[in-house]
Amino acid sequence: MVNRMRGTRSHRDNRRSHHALTAMRFSKCVTCGALHQSHRICMNCGSYNGRKVLDLAAKATRKAAKAKAAAR
Repeated sequence: MVNRMRGTRSHRDNRRSHHALTAMRFSKCVTCGALHQSHRICMNCGSYNGRKVLDLAAKATRKAAKAKAAAR
């Protein structure tokens, strides 16, 4: 059986014209100057909008202690 109302290539491609991916945009951190995604904390220093949000040094020490305990 043949599809009588078959969609053309141009209709299909027009429908898919909005499916393109966009490149990620980055902002410069106010505190350390590293690049980070907009509206997200800086993973280099742990600050957002000039305020300290995460203590990344403490997080790194906890992770190292956990790895050391798992190695035993």
